[in-house]
Amino acid sequence: MKKLEIIIKPEKLEDLKAVLDESGVNGLNIVNVMGYGNQKGIIKIYRGAEYKVNLLPKVKVETVVAEETAPELIDKIVKEINTGNFGDGKIFVYEVEDAVRIRTGERGQEAL
Repeated sequence: MKKLEIIIKPEKLEDLKAVLDESGVNGLNIVNVMGYGNQKGIIKIYRGAEYKVNLLPKVKVETVVAEETAPELIDKIVKEINTGNFGDGKIFVYEVEDAVRIRTGERGQEAL
């Protein structure tokens, strides 16, 4: 199993949820986060004064999927979320050793 940690712009959340739903992903966690990547924030002008905003709002979506479906799902996400601009986000992929459904005790793929 693979855990996908997907960090995106908040306005792309509905697009991402649509991709995950159509791909049969049956569980996810969503967390509002702040951060920056290569762009190191943005410069804004307010009432003539320039100031730097270096922590930008992002959304982190976490889900666990079958190992064989992860590469195709990642390709779909990149295709849908990509705008070609800085700050589009990142996907981190982790190996998941086991999963346990607490209610039934099911383990592994069956727990998803």
